[in-house]
Amino acid sequence: MAKFIYECIDCGKQYPDSEVTYVCPVCSRDQKPMRSLLGVLKVLYDYDGLRKKLDVERLRRRRAVGLWRYHEIFPVFEKGSIPQLMTGPTPLRSARRLRTALGQNGLYLKDDTGLPTGSFKDRASVLVAARANEEKRDVIVAASTGNAASSIAGMCASIGKKCVVFCPESAPAAKLAQMAVYGARLFPVKGTYDDAFEVSLAATKEFGWLSRNTAYNPMTIEGKKSVALEIWEDLKFTAPDKVLIPTGDGVILAGVAKGFEDLKKLGLIEKEPQLIAVQAEGSQAIAKAFHSGTDDVAPYPNAATVADSICVQAPRNGRWALKALRGTKGSCVTVSDDEILSAIALIGRTEGVFAEPAAAATVAALKKMVGENAVSPDETVVALITGSGLKDVPAASKAARIPEPIEPAIEAVKRLL
Repeated sequence: MAKFIYECIDCGKQYPDSEVTYVCPVCSRDQKPMRSLLGVLKVLYDYDGLRKKLDVERLRRRRAVGLWRYHEIFPVFEKGSIPQLMTGPTPLRSARRLRTALGQNGLYLKDDTGLPTGSFKDRASVLVAARANEEKRDVIVAASTGNAASSIAGMCASIGKKCVVFCPESAPAAKLAQMAVYGARLFPVKGTYDDAFEVSLAATKEFGWLSRNTAYNPMTIEGKKSVALEIWEDLKFTAPDKVLIPTGDGVILAGVAKGFEDLKKLGLIEKEPQLIAVQAEGSQAIAKAFHSGTDDVAPYPNAATVADSICVQAPRNGRWALKALRGTKGSCVTVSDDEILSAIALIGRTEGVFAEPAAAATVAALKKMVGENAVSPDETVVALITGSGLKDVPAASKAARIPEPIEPAIEAVKRLL
């Protein structure tokens, strides 16, 4: 059997890896602009055969880190294909002071702020780049609000490939600067992330570039599942009760779901955790669909939030996100911009972790759930902290008061004290 195959999440048709690259050729024929993608592909392995090769004791003896630590369940054939930028493991912080502040005894923060380009998106980009190496592709293109683009730009720089990115012109300056420093060919788009997504797909078809677009390229989902595997290991080879996930397009959510799904298929866990999608009130397309009971996600017009990383009108992976939430008996929580900004400060002063707005949204949601008795104090809960606050300092500055300058004299200090 081949190392992996693809399966369409909509029609269930399976494809060998050599036959397709992006989405199901059958289902995608009905694709409409500005709607969730049809025919998103899931990567599958020979789970029965792998049960004999991948077990807890074997993992304990392994010294490899990153993708190669779990190479049996990643679509990479050679260790040398993987970029050398380290993409894990990241800390699973016990968050003792934040636990006390929220009254949540089993809280952990999965802190991805220290990944090479400062965000969770490196987990997807490293796999896309590895596949580009194996497929001998020279140019990778992406649409992004900032983090995914800066991530793939960094990965491309590390392996000598060209990178083209399309971002809304409103993307934070720090993220735009990061892409430019990595040498990416940058196209700021007069419009939204969704507009950038559409023009990037047109460029993919016109120029034959490899698309890193979220969900469109199944490797973006498969790469992100690494966070679930690390959480499982850090919790002494057990699954948590709940995982809170910042949710825009729904790809991180699907990646987390896929990771725990794989662990269950391998017989390494008995039950998958409940997944909690966290959306901003100003960009809640998936939450609306979840609570209304539909299977598709309608666009959320004029989406706007301080959390740019989860600001999406048309979630491209909305269909898989809904399946993952319902399949794990999960839920959706929406939080306001004020709650997000408050959470940035709360995480910072209790744990010394500087989170960007989308990352802090998970703690804002947990605080809300605690207030509504929607979570037990002793449940094991993991909140994903998916990006560094340095990605968007202007937003973070709204979360804390910067005092006015004082005269350089001790008397001035005493007056303020």
